[in-house]
Amino acid sequence: MARPNEEVEALLQEYADLVAITGGDAFKARAYEKAARAIGGHPADISRLDANGLKEIPNVGRSIAEKVIEYLRTGTMAVVEERRAKIPAGVRELITIPTLGPKKALRLYEDLHISSVDELAAAIEADALADLKGFGEKTQEKILHGIRLLRQAGDRIPVHLALDTAEDIVAELSAVTGCERCTYVGSLRRMRETIGDIDILVAANRSGPFMDALVSLPSTSEVIAHGEKKTSVRTHKGVQVDLRVLPPSSWGAGLQYFTGSKGHNIRTRTIAVRQGLKLSEYGLFDAGSGESLASRTEEEVYDRLGLPWIPPTLREDRGEIEAALHGELPEVLTERDIRGDLHTHTDLTDGLAPLETMLEAAAARGYAYYAVTDHAPHLYMQRMTDEKVLAQREQLRQLDGTLGRMRLLHGTELNIGPDGDVDWPDDFLAGFDLCVASLHSHFDLDREAMTRRLLRACENPYVNVIGHPTTRLIGRRRGVDADWDEVFAACARNGTALEVNAQPDRLDLRDEDISRARQHGVKFAVNTDAHSVPHLGQLRYGVGTAQRGWLTKEDVINTWPLTRLRRFLRKGRRA
Repeated sequence: MARPNEEVEALLQEYADLVAITGGDAFKARAYEKAARAIGGHPADISRLDANGLKEIPNVGRSIAEKVIEYLRTGTMAVVEERRAKIPAGVRELITIPTLGPKKALRLYEDLHISSVDELAAAIEADALADLKGFGEKTQEKILHGIRLLRQAGDRIPVHLALDTAEDIVAELSAVTGCERCTYVGSLRRMRETIGDIDILVAANRSGPFMDALVSLPSTSEVIAHGEKKTSVRTHKGVQVDLRVLPPSSWGAGLQYFTGSKGHNIRTRTIAVRQGLKLSEYGLFDAGSGESLASRTEEEVYDRLGLPWIPPTLREDRGEIEAALHGELPEVLTERDIRGDLHTHTDLTDGLAPLETMLEAAAARGYAYYAVTDHAPHLYMQRMTDEKVLAQREQLRQLDGTLGRMRLLHGTELNIGPDGDVDWPDDFLAGFDLCVASLHSHFDLDREAMTRRLLRACENPYVNVIGHPTTRLIGRRRGVDADWDEVFAACARNGTALEVNAQPDRLDLRDEDISRARQHGVKFAVNTDAHSVPHLGQLRYGVGTAQRGWLTKEDVINTWPLTRLRRFLRKGRRA
């Protein structure tokens, strides 16, 4: 389940949107947006703070603190309910479209009486928006794309929210008497970027106590089915949870079967049939005699089929069976392999925590090195200056060596301009330990122009990593259009790494792109792009995505020792 911090963050962000829709004070809306981000990124559980404790969080004043206390005490926030009441439900539905802002949603409702996503799609198809100012052909194309994104997402939820819920339920069921094993399976275990429903597997001799426990959890709002072999519930957040209980002797077979994917399981069952065997969630059996041949562990099930154990993140029927049969299965990256984070922020720009706080949190993770990469000056809202960044560099140099074995790197996140230029001249860039360069604007350039833009950036001798390369936001914004094979080839040729951004709303590059880039010989950096201490823990999602792209630690530069990493960062320049 979501932390109270995340629940309050969502509510305050909604209030900011509602203020904007109703023509309220723009500064007020911005204040609530800032408070929402600060609370969402605060490391401590806000439900344990009083008003004074809340006011110590950046951008949270007395008024907002009181509203947060009200929500934590009652489950509602009066000002949000009041604003909701002023806005038709249809408008609130329209603003769920990723590419449609609140003001445009209100205009559609007031001028054309459009009050649903389906009505808006039909109106665009009928060319009913042609005479509405501000709704030209390009805007309508964006809205239609947003509608497609919304419909594709359906009831699917981001992997990090699904994992929060799953881990809470696993903890609850693991405490039930008689539980020998308990874990989540399905697409969540395979670390898909979005999850349709959550599958939980328990090993126990009696199923009843676990089925009863699931329906009785505080998070359960609806019981869909309650049986001996399977129970399905819906949580208060609308997520379906399916529970299955198997005998402990069938744990390995059940784990393999319910993890999937469907395509992978078809392949393993086909292999079993060819060997005169039958594979099910209960075990691997001799098809003739019915004798059980393997079932207690996944490893023994795969071994009996003539295969090595295949990591769950690879089980998508994308060649993993063939690779396993030929002894070519990669030893995929693990979170333990990561030696440091190469893309992070502080409150010098848009981060939420001071430099020292971020460094202490990184050191606690046992990193060998850590890079601070605050935004460069062309992202004007961050108000970076030469003086500020040089002062930060001096501070980092003084702190280097004071945090155990962790070494500090001073970097920056540059902005890739429309023509591929970056913020500072070469002589200034030469002073950084590394430079991440990212797209932050002009996402609508045509394919040829976008490709030229990215090529120029990756060919820059001072750009080491292209951050969140496609700029996609899952379910909200598609990636930019470029000739990615040309970009991948240029990155490999110029020694420029591509980032696997671990923010769960990005996961950019996505797994399919990682696989293509790897074939070109590209190296990667798996980074959190952390703007707060909790964001450092999102590394697991980047690692999961990297695994799905078949990356090994040899492919990922921030698994390398610092000496080797520094050689890569020089990009062939003279030391």
